[in-house]
Amino acid sequence: MPRTRQPASPWQRMHEAVHRHTAHLSPTARGLLWASGAGLAFSVLNALMRALTLHIDPFQAQFLRYFFGLVVLLPLVWRYGLAAYRPKQISGQFTRGALHTLGLCLWFTALPRIPLADMTAIGFTGPLFIMVGAWLFFKEPMRWERWVATGLGFAGVLIVVGPKLSLGQGGGGLYHLVMLASAPLFAASFLVTKALTRYENTGTILVWQSITVSLFSLPLALMHWQAPTAWQWAGFLLCGLLGSSGHYCLTRSYRVADISATQSAKFLDLVWSAMMGWLVFSDLPTFSTLLGGVIISAATLWVARRESR
Repeated sequence: MPRTRQPASPWQRMHEAVHRHTAHLSPTARGLLWASGAGLAFSVLNALMRALTLHIDPFQAQFLRYFFGLVVLLPLVWRYGLAAYRPKQISGQFTRGALHTLGLCLWFTALPRIPLADMTAIGFTGPLFIMVGAWLFFKEPMRWERWVATGLGFAGVLIVVGPKLSLGQGGGGLYHLVMLASAPLFAASFLVTKALTRYENTGTILVWQSITVSLFSLPLALMHWQAPTAWQWAGFLLCGLLGSSGHYCLTRSYRVADISATQSAKFLDLVWSAMMGWLVFSDLPTFSTLLGGVIISAATLWVARRESR
């Protein structure tokens, strides 16, 4: 007898809708679009998280952000059953969760102490670690366009944050270096994600990321726990929705294209974060931030056009 077809999940319906409108594009171009959508979601998320960490312990904020990421996914787990989200390799899920949690501990420590644009620009060093790892472990090709785009993007990052990477700026430079130290850990986490997409579906990866990071973050959160206010609970719920949406887009980008090809879109995050910093915290971008952003955006648009050919 023919098997009864399971109803499509919201993630599948969203993917099918996007695919219908982008079917004429190359896989790399579609990957860049998914990555750009993820960057926009994460930029809004980072602005909200920075506002929350100004009033609540960073490690508690880290736990609540991923706990609510799991909460917004529970209705899907309930509807489609636990079997639909059972991982094929549980060790890979916990390895990814551990790496991501270590990076988050550094990231949340520095988040309330540096501007959003600087935080985002420092995060752009991640693609360098990702490209090397993808080349070493996945044997992905590194065409000259990708090297040039990443090199130009990194030059733009240095223009933005170079003057601040100094320990002599009243401790501010120290937190820039703490943020910088999180980049290779996040890169390792994303490389594990790329490996997981070979045999795990996107929903399973999202659910187990929220589970593992919540479990690893809970002990740190309990050390300085304080009762959140009503608006903070609402803010963390929104963070969970934004985070899950952003990670879904990011995982889709890894599935449809080489991980190296999608990294140039990450540089657009500086534009989003500068806008959010100005709108939410009245942080006016400096000349170096604007100059670096122009170089980064130009490199991103150029490589997207080259890859689409």
